Amino acid sequence: MGVLRAGRTLLKVNQAGGFDCPGCAWPEAEKRSHFEFCENGAKAVAEEATRSRITPAFFADHPVSELARQPEFWLGKQGRLTTPVVKRPDSDHYVPISWAEAFSLAAGHLNAIHPDEAIFYTSGRTSNEAAFLYQLLVRSYGTNNLPDCSNMCHESSGMALSATIGVGKGTVTLNDVHSAKLIVVVGQNPGTNHPRMLAALETAKQHGAKIISINPLPEAGLMRFKNPQRAAGLVGKGTQLSDLHLPIRVGGDLALFQAIGALLTAWQAVDHDFISTHTSGFAAWRTNPSISALITAAADAAASPSPAGEVMAEVVRATGLRWELIEAAARMFADSEATVVCWAMGLTQGRDAVATIQEIVNVQLLRGMVGKPGAGLCPVRGHSNVQGDRTMGIYHEVPAWAGRLKIEVPPKRGYDTVEAIRAMRDGRATVFVGLGGNFAAATPDTEVTEAAMGNCTLAVHISTKLNRSHVISPPGQTSLILPCLGRTEHDPAGFVTVEDSMSNVHASQGRLPAASPDLRSEVAIVCGLAEALLGLDWSAYRTDYRTIRAVIAEVIPGFERFEERVVHGFTLAQGPRDSRSFPTRDGKARFTASPLTSIEVPPGRLLLQTVRSHDQYNTTIYGLDDRYRGIKNERKVVFVNPDDLAELGIADGSFVDLVSEWKGEQRRAPGFRVVAYPTVPGCAATYFPEANVLVPLDSTAHGSNTPTSKQIIVRLEPK
Repeated sequence: MGVLRAGRTLLKVNQAGGFDCPGCAWPEAEKRSHFEFCENGAKAVAEEATRSRITPAFFADHPVSELARQPEFWLGKQGRLTTPVVKRPDSDHYVPISWAEAFSLAAGHLNAIHPDEAIFYTSGRTSNEAAFLYQLLVRSYGTNNLPDCSNMCHESSGMALSATIGVGKGTVTLNDVHSAKLIVVVGQNPGTNHPRMLAALETAKQHGAKIISINPLPEAGLMRFKNPQRAAGLVGKGTQLSDLHLPIRVGGDLALFQAIGALLTAWQAVDHDFISTHTSGFAAWRTNPSISALITAAADAAASPSPAGEVMAEVVRATGLRWELIEAAARMFADSEATVVCWAMGLTQGRDAVATIQEIVNVQLLRGMVGKPGAGLCPVRGHSNVQGDRTMGIYHEVPAWAGRLKIEVPPKRGYDTVEAIRAMRDGRATVFVGLGGNFAAATPDTEVTEAAMGNCTLAVHISTKLNRSHVISPPGQTSLILPCLGRTEHDPAGFVTVEDSMSNVHASQGRLPAASPDLRSEVAIVCGLAEALLGLDWSAYRTDYRTIRAVIAEVIPGFERFEERVVHGFTLAQGPRDSRSFPTRDGKARFTASPLTSIEVPPGRLLLQTVRSHDQYNTTIYGLDDRYRGIKNERKVVFVNPDDLAELGIADGSFVDLVSEWKGEQRRAPGFRVVAYPTVPGCAATYFPEANVLVPLDSTAHGSNTPTSKQIIVRLEPK
């Protein structure tokens, strides 16, 4: 970016009057530092605000077939896209195209098919204004095919929370985290994925909180935190964060929280007043065979020969934890007056993800930890506006407020992400439009997904930088790349808004000059498509974003007086958090019962989870190092417990192919270096998107259809 330019830009990150960091959705405190960004946030900004440019000459020199052989890291480092380009069916090169011709070309393809044959994907970095118009355009066109990145990451949270508390969002504020007495961080690595969260955990520790970390890998950021924003944080030993670490087996979280709930019940460490006043389903949960047996076992330590003892042993097998550790965690829940449970994709991308999150809800309901200061449920989102996009109607289901849109909303449910891939694969969808993101790299079953996208007659990518999705265009396909403004750049039509993980809505306005005079904002591109496709006059939306917010204020509950309130930012009202009122059928939070399950792994196989390296953000690769795990200049590595390596006869540092096994099918990722690492025995980890090829398209979470990227049965084949 250049030193002066970088300094001026970074001082505007997450500041009032500045722009929202594209690197995560963690909220800002009321009192902010002048340096309100983390290392990965700085890299995210630099990646977008780079001075490198991709011009038409670049595409003239590099045919698509050549670009397709380059790694994601190389593609991202070529710089910002500067002009609309098209690859025609009979060409292997992208060439310049005018905006008017690009919109006309896209409209021609879309008008030639049934609306349900088109897929309209959205990334979670899209602003509220662009997202609202995008869903309005798509529904006006005649389909609800609005898959988004939530389908692949956080859908399980939304399904579980909607079914239990009536709202598919978390119930805590940042002040709740700061004042909590116990914080449980499960299936999440904030040191890499949400580094600013570590400062909030440090504040909570200073206020006397205890922290439980639950993760198959010992993550550096959760063990000890040396705050780089304070001089005192750069010297000494830093702040010890975790008071108790539970090295859980992959997929064992469901059994763990069932056991904790049973122990709390057996110990009578439950809030009976809250349960009787604000919940339903407690009796059914209490008599669930797994829970009932665990309660009996917890009440009678000598019950090991009994069926109750057998279910206790099953919990130990499923979790990989000693029963004493589980009891220690449950005791911390029992002793806490205010508990927050945080989770992320370590939970949401498992086979039993929805049931697991519902068990977390059960535990919090048992203790009355919803709608209480310093307590609640905290699903931590990744993309900076993934929660806002869903609020704005980016959803394959019909939103409850859709009747206010003053259009004929199609009643048929649309495709989610996995269903969209199947539809493209099977020829039921022939046009793909992506508003941001990197669909080909982010999705499961890479070979199947790329072939499915290749089946489309038209692919439209609205992007800031080159990525894998742009370069899989086969002969016979028309492909458009429409370059847009980034979060860091000045938009003459005004500021946009975003919603963070804790339902705070605030403004974001970049200050840098556009990377090219030929760039358009995401809103302007959506308006251009609407005008060409449907003949709509959206010129007012394109030139003044206040007009969009005025419509949002009329349509979406909670956004009344949007323009007035967003000047200083506001938090969306929520019944479970604000008043212990639950928008469910009976007006109460619901206990839910699930069977105790575990993942069965055949002998000689491992249970693999995919993770981020320290030097990446989702599919964007900033560098090839993972400082926290000791990896230098490579990404094709697999972390395996030393005892497993010894049993398999595989040496640390040797190379293997990863082969996933699922229902008689095999998928292969070749040439990974083995790294001995203290992960849980029987489990392994590697980076995505390189390992997405191993995730079967049809292996999805029950209830949410989210790909099971955290639970892949693999064998290691030595090279």
